[in-house]
Amino acid sequence: MDHKKEYDRWRDHPDVGNALKKELDAIKGDEDAIRERFTGALSFGTGGLRGLIGAGTMRLNIHTVKRATQGLAGYIRKKGLPAPAVAVAYDSRHYSDVFALEASLVLAANGIKAYLFESLRPTPELSFAVRHLGCCAGVVITASHNPPEYNGYKVYGPDGGQITQKTANGITDEITKLDLFDDVKSISEKKAKKQGLIVAIGEAVDRAYLSEVAALAAGVNDDRPGDIRIVYTPLHGAGLKPVTAALKMRGYENVFLVEPQTAPDGDFPTVRTPDPSDRGAYEEAIKLAEQCRADLILATDPDCDRIGVAQKNKTGAYLTLSGNDIGALLTHFVLSAKDTVTAKDAVVKTIVTSGFGAAIAGKFGATIFDTLTGFKYIGEKIEEFERTGAYDFAFGYEESCGYLAGTFVRDKDAVIAAVLIADMAAFYLKKGMTLFDALDALSGEYGFYDDELISYTYEGLTGAEQIESMFRSFKDSGALIKAFDDIEMLEDYTGRKRLAVKTGAAEPIELPCSDVVKLIFSDGSWFAVRPSGTEPKLKLYFSGLGATREEAAGRLRVLKDSVARFIREI
Repeated sequence: MDHKKEYDRWRDHPDVGNALKKELDAIKGDEDAIRERFTGALSFGTGGLRGLIGAGTMRLNIHTVKRATQGLAGYIRKKGLPAPAVAVAYDSRHYSDVFALEASLVLAANGIKAYLFESLRPTPELSFAVRHLGCCAGVVITASHNPPEYNGYKVYGPDGGQITQKTANGITDEITKLDLFDDVKSISEKKAKKQGLIVAIGEAVDRAYLSEVAALAAGVNDDRPGDIRIVYTPLHGAGLKPVTAALKMRGYENVFLVEPQTAPDGDFPTVRTPDPSDRGAYEEAIKLAEQCRADLILATDPDCDRIGVAQKNKTGAYLTLSGNDIGALLTHFVLSAKDTVTAKDAVVKTIVTSGFGAAIAGKFGATIFDTLTGFKYIGEKIEEFERTGAYDFAFGYEESCGYLAGTFVRDKDAVIAAVLIADMAAFYLKKGMTLFDALDALSGEYGFYDDELISYTYEGLTGAEQIESMFRSFKDSGALIKAFDDIEMLEDYTGRKRLAVKTGAAEPIELPCSDVVKLIFSDGSWFAVRPSGTEPKLKLYFSGLGATREEAAGRLRVLKDSVARFIREI
């Protein structure tokens, strides 16, 4: 693609609105800015599209959204499904409602019914709605916990799970055939509704979804909630109504809302980033918790699929718990509630998630499955278990604050998790324990895990090249072996090969190819590196193990120092 010609075409095209043209006029003559916006197109992967909002083929705007939807429509038609329908949802981000409507109009123009939520909804409810309404696909407009200048377009399959690579490739094949302006169909909203091709959905689906959440929670813990005081913040996102409704249905009456953060707002004005794994996102919630003497703080991200937790520690300060720690606690809580646990019960986690929960699940007798990074792979496992009958899904989680119990949703679900975490905190409170106390008790039994994620951010085209260059250095197994002592195993998921360093024995990795390298040391500690699939970041995951908390922290420091030294020498 000639970026200059494409830039001129956008500036002159009658379908490009004044706001986008004004944005393009502002970069006239700026070669770097034009190249960055028009060199190629946003990549459509297993997470769909995600990028900065703005004008250009490398930005998210109504034209790139409509082209992606036309490609999806082409894929659906190619599969020859009778009376196809797609559920469409959106969160509180800038233009999310606009993009959702435009996508629905493209579907309608292709004779595909769009079930469009009447207002913002959590991503997991979209996952539920796909199967509940008998749809062949789902679309949600969200960029999860990214900064406000981002948005995204995620696609779900008929099982309610995010699409995986084979389907993404099929949709991509259809998208690449299309000219952004000339080959995309659309009709008016009035015409689409008159023909029954856009159907508004809302409260009926809400009730069905929340009923399933309530039944699941009661099945995990049949005790009635105790007198627990909960502070909750949706961080300006889609979680307010479903989370508060689910907690109320469960019997939690003392729920205090962080009022400055309850209204949906794509600027996320009260936080640096709307990420429940970021300590800074809890400042307002902690102020309220101190005022009302809260026992628990819950925070959900803009599309309400991730949840974070804070509670008082022994010093009386409210501190956050990591996604890994909450995952381990929930694994123990969910499995403890079962009458019996057998090898048919499956706990699924990602390869960059701490082994703490896996150790707990193994002690119970459950079978542990590792997947690639991304909850779509956990959803894929649920579908596999149901198809084969070989295992029963018990619990799944990833280190980035994503959790799921039950199978009526096929993605991480902060509404489900909010109720389970509240139940778990109430359970321990009755014993005079906090979640930190529970972690200490479990660590004493299973070992101490100290985990950390460090991200290196590199923006723009040159940033992407830098990330690729750094990752190539980590793929050099010879350099890694020389740089790090006591490596037990080197796992290269790009080459799908596992190498026992001391013996030289190699075996295949039975997972799809992915840009991940992981080093495992003789004491079980490890670190992994991967480029983010949704952000301009290189991510490094560390897990230090020890017989005491101090020993695990010390091991983590050594790992981080060693990796920092390796990066300096690249």
